[in-house]
Amino acid sequence: MAPKNSAVFLLGLLLSCVAMSGVARILEETVPSKEEHQNEVPHIPKVELPLFPEVHLPPKPELPKVELPPVPEVHLAPKPELPKVELPPVPEVHLPPKPELPKVELPPKPEMPTVPMFHFPKPEAKP
Repeated sequence: MAPKNSAVFLLGLLLSCVAMSGVARILEETVPSKEEHQNEVPHIPKVELPLFPEVHLPPKPELPKVELPPVPEVHLAPKPELPKVELPPVPEVHLPPKPELPKVELPPKPEMPTVPMFHFPKPEAKP
């Protein structure tokens, strides 16, 4: 089944390559070259604009100086003193000593089985 599928795939690949080369050839024939494509740009004359007229603005009027009224003094009430709160002492906690864990002896580590290495056969010397 696999050879049939690969043959169909290769045949399709060949046909797509043939189609692409034909399309590329047609495009090369229809696209004009760069030399033909570069046309001279017509010269556009520069238009001189008239000078902008000078504008004379009237002088800025001086604004009268305004005195602000004095800021009234604000008397704030004194901050009340907060009573000092004494926290009770932290009680001491007597924990029992940690029990010692028994030492566990593991069995010896087994050796990994060896996998036979594959060696390519050495070619025989040709006379």
